[in-house]
Amino acid sequence: MKNQDWIQPTLYPFKRHYVQLSQGTMHYLDEGQGETIVFIHGTPTWSFLYRDFIKSLSTQYRCIAIDHLGFGLSDKPKGFAGTPQAHSQNLQEFIDLLGLENITLVVHDFGGPIGLSWAIAHPQKVKRLVLFNTWLWETQTDKDAQKIDKLLHGWLGNYLYLNTNFSPKVLLKQAFFDKKKLSKPVHKHYLKPFPNKASRYGLLKIGQSLVGSSDWYQQQFEQIDQIKNKPALILWGMQDKFIRPTYLQKWGKTLPQAKIRQLESGHFVQEEAPQVSIAAIKEFMLENTPALL
Repeated sequence: MKNQDWIQPTLYPFKRHYVQLSQGTMHYLDEGQGETIVFIHGTPTWSFLYRDFIKSLSTQYRCIAIDHLGFGLSDKPKGFAGTPQAHSQNLQEFIDLLGLENITLVVHDFGGPIGLSWAIAHPQKVKRLVLFNTWLWETQTDKDAQKIDKLLHGWLGNYLYLNTNFSPKVLLKQAFFDKKKLSKPVHKHYLKPFPNKASRYGLLKIGQSLVGSSDWYQQQFEQIDQIKNKPALILWGMQDKFIRPTYLQKWGKTLPQAKIRQLESGHFVQEEAPQVSIAAIKEFMLENTPALL
């Protein structure tokens, strides 16, 4: 993304890195040294979502945060499939190129199926899991998902997403429980990556995959045993209108060993409760670090 003048260095004071993937150029952050933490965002966000986490955790760990193709400062190729499974293939290519091992994987929203599907295929490279509000099972029977799917496959949804920047402008704001936590400067950093219609196809395509990739989600879920015994931390915004607490209940049954923290926030826990979440991750990392003999 050529024009980056809108990025405030006080909010996002990181060196930009780029890697050439088969589908396009991916932007990522790579801060700090030590054990590797990889942060995976969903929609309509980008690595900016994890800025406070990286500022704090990079003093002890190597923190890597990608921007999916079609998001943030990465390329936005109109021809890219834009499905979670295509994003997961990009993630695999990225991790292979950087030669990452012993990863603590942090996922949120669509980043859940994107990151967890990679983890299921490469459990030997995964050390720990951190889940914010997300899912990994079929969505076609979910009535809320059905409504969104119907909208996004119609002319109105297409128009709103491509012509009005509806996802970061309206839906992102609606997903906050405490609207005061979304300041104008922060909101600006979610709007600016999508300046025109040509830049917004990634938003539309991943939105259409909420139900469109339902069978693929379920296929991944049925292989969850590959990572079921990894140390896991679940940080859950209980006031999420989109991914409801019933999903947390399912995660609790699926990952019974997971440590769960329920937070009074909406969908974007990273924005509404960053300090509590960061402290929980630090504690979790230390609890699951083998003691030196």
